Amino acid sequence: MKRLLCLSMVLGLVLFSGVAFAGDTNTVTVTANVVGTCKFLSSTSTLDFGSLDPSSGADVNASTTVNFWCTKNASYSITDDDGENESGSNQNRMKHETIQNEYIPYTFTYSPTSGTGNGRTSPITLNISGTVTFANYKDAAAGNYSDKVTLTIIP
Repeated sequence: MKRLLCLSMVLGLVLFSGVAFAGDTNTVTVTANVVGTCKFLSSTSTLDFGSLDPSSGADVNASTTVNFWCTKNASYSITDDDGENESGSNQNRMKHETIQNEYIPYTFTYSPTSGTGNGRTSPITLNISGTVTFANYKDAAAGNYSDKVTLTIIP
């Protein structure tokens, strides 16, 4: 047994002194993709022309703002669907709430229509404006009119 133990020790010394251990390395690549995103900060807003008085003889203007953000350096463009009551090419119209086929045309514009985002903590203000001309409401039926325009941001 002593002999076996001695032989094991000698063999162990020979192996440790004559054998080299080899190490190895591995490179791990870490990746991510920041998605170009744009979001409105609220889901609804109102462009309110107020009370249209046919005795005034004046056009009526309205304006509002909507805030949104886009990923930093992401290009965006904004489009609209011309509203639920559109007639012809880009002709926005408000519809009377109870009378069939009673409409008041109006203009609908907004700015900016395109640009580059600055990140979530740097919102962008979208200025929205519109006009109802006197000619378009001077003979309109009394009552409430409305339309819904959907704005879309495309990053």
